[in-house]
Amino acid sequence: MNSRPSESTNGRIPHPPLPSHHHYYPPPHSSSSSSKASFKGCCCCLFLLFTFMALLVIAVILVIVLALKPKKPQFDLQQVGVQYVGISSTSAAAAAASASFSLNIRMVFAAANDNKVGIKYDEARFTIMYRGIPLGRGIVPAFYQPAHSIRRVQTTIVVDRVSLLQTDGDALLRDATVNDRVELRVLGDVGAKIRILGFTSPGVEVSVDCTIAISPRKQALTYKQCGFDGLSV
Repeated sequence: MNSRPSESTNGRIPHPPLPSHHHYYPPPHSSSSSSKASFKGCCCCLFLLFTFMALLVIAVILVIVLALKPKKPQFDLQQVGVQYVGISSTSAAAAAASASFSLNIRMVFAAANDNKVGIKYDEARFTIMYRGIPLGRGIVPAFYQPAHSIRRVQTTIVVDRVSLLQTDGDALLRDATVNDRVELRVLGDVGAKIRILGFTSPGVEVSVDCTIAISPRKQALTYKQCGFDGLSV
């Protein structure tokens, strides 16, 4: 016997159930994530731009420096004018152990710039010493020096009745009365910077180390020597 499909109560053949369809919806992109990504990209671009500009500036400066070949400036003690020298013992009983020293000298320095560009000098301080004891200090104000030029600057050092005790006072009195020769030392550092197209180079130090001798009787300079470029007068 042939089997016949069963019929529903309403006389229709039922259809098989349709498969269910699952729809895929992409997850929504948050605005905060996109803004963070754009911010990071902007920072990265700015960093690369600044790095490139810095390297470009350094390259330009190196090219200019190599082309100009800057030289270290010269700063020499050229003249020393003794205006007053006064040496006396504190008392008759302590003449061999204590002395008072007064001095007024004018020093002229010659700054030589052999470069193709100008040089900017910082304020310089010079100390005059006797047997390692600081007696006084002179100041040369800051100044600018053009290329291929020599400029003279001066300072005055005043020593007002500085007391030297014990062996130093005895040595000073002996140098002044017996030898008529008081040897002093002038020390100082001069800071200089080269100006190239509005840029200032790193500073260099020009040291001044001079030995001078003065005569208390003549009230005059008798000797001057500065390193290997010394000069006796």
